[in-house]
Amino acid sequence: MMAKERANILIEALPYIREYHDQVIVIKYGGNAMIDDELKRAVIQDVLLLRLVGIHVVLVHGGGPDISEMLRKVDIPSRFENGLRVTTKETMDIVQMVLCGKVNKDLVGLLEGQGVGLSGMDGGLFRAVPYRDESEVDYGYVGEVIDVNPKIVLDVIEKGYIPVVSSVAAGMHEPASYNINADTAASKLASALHAKKLILLTDVPGLMKDPGNPDTLIRRLKVSQVPALVMSGIISGGMIPKVDCCVEAVRQGVERANIQDGRLPHSILIELLSDDGIGTMFS
Repeated sequence: MMAKERANILIEALPYIREYHDQVIVIKYGGNAMIDDELKRAVIQDVLLLRLVGIHVVLVHGGGPDISEMLRKVDIPSRFENGLRVTTKETMDIVQMVLCGKVNKDLVGLLEGQGVGLSGMDGGLFRAVPYRDESEVDYGYVGEVIDVNPKIVLDVIEKGYIPVVSSVAAGMHEPASYNINADTAASKLASALHAKKLILLTDVPGLMKDPGNPDTLIRRLKVSQVPALVMSGIISGGMIPKVDCCVEAVRQGVERANIQDGRLPHSILIELLSDDGIGTMFS
């Protein structure tokens, strides 16, 4: 790359650095970006760079593959219903151990002394009740967040660190812990923090009119357009809850929300600091 091209990239990023300076960006970290070592390094580099230019990044993570692997090692079967892991008390013990322990601290360790690990149980961050849907499935200790107290995250940000939050919650009405969908946890936290932006990293380019054709990517959407796309079937299946998280965040005051491909190295920087951006943006 020529020196002039490098300079142009930095010049292009400048207005975005100004826009996001001293603002909160919540990133849900998951999918292949958590598994592939090269992608993991790229995400960490992006987060550290953003912190260096004065942008407050909050990482929210799950850890499904690590949970499944540990359950396999201790000979506890994994069972899914309607895309959710049925979580018995025994399973929840493993979920809490893996998410709040290994996964969370591994990520903190990669952040070169800039990260502080938190769980949704710390400081009353997330409080939940048992999740129920229209089915008759008993999901066990899968939780629905009904209260968010972001003070502990704000305290960590104020001290100059990067909060790394695992997606578990304390019981609202009883001394229990709950397994929380990481997209939902990120959306709820972004709303409570009045974040400038929510980014959901996933394993698809974004919302596409034809899921098999990346050229049909929908780059921008108003939340008012979403119901019609659900009715037409363009938003369907596993994309519905992700879109719902973005819509809810925007309705609760987050300026913009993105669903984007975490398999592309440095997708966070491309979205935040370039004219082109990436993925599907909701506003």
